[in-house]
Amino acid sequence: MRFAVLGTGFWAAEVHATSLAGHPDAELVGVWGRDLAKAKAVGARFDVPGTDDVDALLADVDAVSFALPPDVQAPLAERAAAAGRHLLLEKPVALTTAAADRVVDAVEAAGVASVVFFTNRFRTATSTWLEQAARTTLAGGAVTWLGSLAGSPFDDSPWRHEHGALWDVGPHALSLLVPALGPVTAVQAGRGRGDTVHLVLDHPDGRASTVTVSATAAPLAAGIETWVHGDAGRLVLLPESGTAVEAHRVAVDELRAAALTGGAHPCDAAFGRDVVRVLAAAQRALATGCRETVGG
Repeated sequence: MRFAVLGTGFWAAEVHATSLAGHPDAELVGVWGRDLAKAKAVGARFDVPGTDDVDALLADVDAVSFALPPDVQAPLAERAAAAGRHLLLEKPVALTTAAADRVVDAVEAAGVASVVFFTNRFRTATSTWLEQAARTTLAGGAVTWLGSLAGSPFDDSPWRHEHGALWDVGPHALSLLVPALGPVTAVQAGRGRGDTVHLVLDHPDGRASTVTVSATAAPLAAGIETWVHGDAGRLVLLPESGTAVEAHRVAVDELRAAALTGGAHPCDAAFGRDVVRVLAAAQRALATGCRETVGG
C-alpha cells in the first residue's frame, strides 16, 4: 500500500513517516505540507519528495496518513476519501460534530477504509485489557491523564493550546472507556487549574466513569492511570511509553486489512466521530454547568 504523509511536524516525522518508511508492507511515497520548505525537509529525511500540491500527491498513493491539526485534517480527509484513498486519521478527527459528520459521510460515499490512530488501541496490552473487560460485568471506570505541553515537542502546537487537554488528551481516554463500558450518553464537566478538565460520563445500564485530563500539570504530577471495575474487582491498564512507531505500524496493518476485506474497523471514522460528539457535549457542559446529553 502506497502512502502519503500529510503534515510536517514532530509527530508527522517521528511517528507517521518513520513508521511507514520502515514498514515491510507499506511504501512512503511523499510528504505534503502547507509550508513547502518544511515538506521538502521532511521528505528529504526519508528520501521521498516533499510538496505543497496535495492533489498531485493523492494521485500517486493508495492511502493517506494524517498528522495535522484537526481543523486542517477534516477537509483534507474529505478530499482524500473523494479521491478514493484510504484514511489513517489522527485524533480528534475534527473539532466540530458537523465537520466530523462530513468526514464520515465522505468515507461512506467513497467506500474507502478508515482508521483513527488512537495510539493505545494499537498496543497488545490494551487489546488484552479490553478482552478481560469484556469477560467481566463492569460497573464503571476511570482515566486520569496528566501531562504538560511545556517543554514537550507539542508545545508549539497552537490548536492544543487553544482547545486544551479536553480535545487533545480526552480522545485517548474515551478510546479506552467507550469500548469497555459502552457509548457515552451524557456528560457532566468541571474545570480545574490551567486546562485541567474533570468529566463524569454516563454509559448504558447504569455504568459510569470519570475522566481527568490536563496538559498543564506540574511535571512531578504527570502520569496516566486507567482502570475499570466490576464483579471481578479492578482491571488496571498499565501505561506504556516509547512505542508510538510500533503502534502506528499496527494501525497501518489494520488499515490494509480493512481495505482488503471491506470491513469496518473498531476505530474507524465513525468511532472517531462518536468521540467528537462526546467532546462537544463536554464542551457544552463546561459552558452551561449542566448535564449535557451526547448528540443533544
